[in-house]
Amino acid sequence: MRKIILFGRSGCGKTTLTQALRGQDIVYHKTQYINHYDAVIDTPGEYAENRSLGSALAIYSYEADVVGLLLSAIEPYSIFPPNIAPCVNREVVGIVTQIDRSDANANQAEYWLKLAGCKTIFRVSSYTREGIGKVLNHLREDGDNVCWDDNGTLSN
Repeated sequence: MRKIILFGRSGCGKTTLTQALRGQDIVYHKTQYINHYDAVIDTPGEYAENRSLGSALAIYSYEADVVGLLLSAIEPYSIFPPNIAPCVNREVVGIVTQIDRSDANANQAEYWLKLAGCKTIFRVSSYTREGIGKVLNHLREDGDNVCWDDNGTLSN
């Protein structure tokens, strides 16, 4: 399975998505430092929000095969500048989180991710697990003998 690193502002759902991708129960946990897991690298939102810490994300992106730019469907604005994706020498995907919220505007978040240069965009809810399987299947490599349905449940 390819490894993905998750970038996004604080509160956009990176750690919650990490837990969902790993099949864990969702438990609030403030990410204080970069966490390496089997197929996910979870980063603190402050690294994406502060220019002085942003270079750490560039360095850690070399540890991953895929860069995931996360935007919550309830964001009032995007922290990602237009056309940032081509600056990375890894595949960059967009992930719209919190699509299950009543105040969600997933179309707006997806539009901002397209402006950032993401060609592949996933809409997910870590709580309902909608779209989790699509992300997992995207990370599959040739020879991986597992497949997930849309909700991240193993299927044959």
